[in-house]
Amino acid sequence: MDFNFKTKLAAVIVPSILTLALSYPHVAWSQSQNIEIKPGFASDPIELRGTSGGTQSTPDCGKIAKTPNHIINMSQDFPYLRLSVRSSGNPTLLIVEPGGRRSCILADSFSQGSIQSSGYWKKGPYEISVGDRSGTSHNYTLSITQRSK
Repeated sequence: MDFNFKTKLAAVIVPSILTLALSYPHVAWSQSQNIEIKPGFASDPIELRGTSGGTQSTPDCGKIAKTPNHIINMSQDFPYLRLSVRSSGNPTLLIVEPGGRRSCILADSFSQGSIQSSGYWKKGPYEISVGDRSGTSHNYTLSITQRSK
């Protein structure tokens, strides 16, 4: 094979493979969004966006992505912090604390797609997954604030 033929072949094959790979919406191209925060962060609230749900079934938190949507590293203890999720569908919020303790917060019929977890947060990394009980995917906004109201 000469160089010109290889170049032409690559010009046809590479776009075809990319088109094929990107045409499968059920394939999760997920990667955790990592942030580090410390008490007194200036931009309050911090807003992160993503897509809820995934292919991984959980016993209590619906379907989530295979990897956490966000990893939030608390550089110090937070006397008070509130995480809120706004989404359509049936969103869930799965939080895995630094010691491995996990908790799942579910939206109910009164919350209108809004769920939150607030209180004292100790130093360390928190794995955050935004799931969906019905197994569908929806855009969401995750807000992080130090304000109580």
